[in-house]
Amino acid sequence: MTSLHRTSTEADRELIKQESAKLDGSWVDRSAGKVTVADYAFDTWLPAQNIIGRTEVEYRGVLNRYVIPEWGKREIRSIKPSEAGAWQQLLISKYELSGSTPNSVARRVRSIFKLATIDRVIAVSPFARIKAPTLVESTVDPPDLAEVMGLVAAAYHPRWSALIDLTAMTGLRSGEARGLRVDRIDFQRKALRVDEQLVYERGKGLYFDDLKTGAGLRTLPLTDEALDLLAEYIAKNPPATDGQWSGLVFTMQDGEPIGESTLDWALKATCRYAGVQPRHWHELRHHYASVLIAGGENPKVVQKRLGHKDVLTTLRIYSHLWAEAEEQTRSVLDDARRKAREVIASRAADTVQPTGRIPERASPQEVSALVSA
Repeated sequence: MTSLHRTSTEADRELIKQESAKLDGSWVDRSAGKVTVADYAFDTWLPAQNIIGRTEVEYRGVLNRYVIPEWGKREIRSIKPSEAGAWQQLLISKYELSGSTPNSVARRVRSIFKLATIDRVIAVSPFARIKAPTLVESTVDPPDLAEVMGLVAAAYHPRWSALIDLTAMTGLRSGEARGLRVDRIDFQRKALRVDEQLVYERGKGLYFDDLKTGAGLRTLPLTDEALDLLAEYIAKNPPATDGQWSGLVFTMQDGEPIGESTLDWALKATCRYAGVQPRHWHELRHHYASVLIAGGENPKVVQKRLGHKDVLTTLRIYSHLWAEAEEQTRSVLDDARRKAREVIASRAADTVQPTGRIPERASPQEVSALVSA
């Protein structure tokens, strides 16, 4: 047997060093570090993500497109920080990713190496001191209420009209709206339980699935108008009572569920009929958020209504809408004080005293009555 050390003394020192490292938590399994990036990513990291089927397909796609071609056959311990930084630049220069995508892709890959450090496969992640790509969130410009109502009126089928209107009043994601079943609607408590969605997976087709995250599980309060819309639509279009799509509220003419591309196509066509710019379905969700924000709802409430994982996501997407709402609040206060001064001046002009002096103040009751009028 060939020894890795020249003398028994060196071997003893190395043994002591290894045992000491195990005690202080710095020990790394050197043989484990020989695993390839591909093997560790697919065999260890991916199963540890606790994700649903279609999300796993999405993650595999990210690995196969951006990681395996660059590092797939490399030992995970061989990746250097300089290479990690260069790889992140490739996402933009070579793979031409933009917006929030480089950050999203890098975040997943960085987590592979983070898990490897936790597993003691490598001592430190090559990304440890490398800044992640800047998270760029495009500013959302949701349709206002007038545009939404125009879309509802212009829809060429009651199915699309109802879906557009309901989404604008609930902020449901496309899959949540298309997968809505009757038993999720509580007409007595005026609430909607969101706990599943309709998804598509290649080779499997459309099916009901859990939401991506626990944060998506939520109960939405429904307005009277939303309840009336649902009650009327269900009465005119009774859902199936048996079979795979039993209870599904919105279906095609043949009773089959609505695909995501079909819904997007219907909205684009409706936009043409309404004479407005093409919209994506997700923009109706942004509209819902904008109405809540304009109405004075705080970020935490908006987060819960939309089913975001954390409030930072909500703030990142809609921060400019809160800024606009704050500016509107300032305008409201300024307008109220200006109107009050006008009322005071008007009252004073009408009640000139015999001495020729104009009273400086009107009563609070007089000001309040005139301002509210």
